[in-house]
Amino acid sequence: MPLPIASEAPNRNADARLVIPGLAGFYNRAYPMSYAALRIACGLTLVTHGLPKIMGTAHGSMADPMAGSTRLISETLGLPFGGELALFVAILEFAGGLMLAAGLLTRVVAPMFAVQMAVICWLLGATYPWIDRGFEYPLMLGFTALFIAFRGGGPLSLDRMIGREL
Repeated sequence: MPLPIASEAPNRNADARLVIPGLAGFYNRAYPMSYAALRIACGLTLVTHGLPKIMGTAHGSMADPMAGSTRLISETLGLPFGGELALFVAILEFAGGLMLAAGLLTRVVAPMFAVQMAVICWLLGATYPWIDRGFEYPLMLGFTALFIAFRGGGPLSLDRMIGREL
């Protein structure tokens, strides 16, 4: 009789059976680490976008990513306080990315990233639809952040160590 799939993994299909029952133990042990790896990868990816803005260094094809963010906020979105909002975004990407990677206040910062990525997709959608600088990158980051927001920090997080979560 086949074993149930990863009994410790949340939201599993109780009726599903593994093709290779011997993998159940591996899946049960790997689940917390795989979720932490996803959260860490998402957070550190965001850090790589915030740090150049804060440091005033080039990032990819952008010679001055902070100026680019300020222009995007002020001119494209037409919002006031473009410089201040760009600084908030830079700090969110850097500090919030570190917090997300560590699993600290996960359910506070992850929704912020989901909203930020949704706005980026909305802004870039018409200009860069799917290929060549398309919006699939922020789309994936946004849905990953949304998933993390709903799941929380997970078993290997500072939120879990502290014992408090939003």
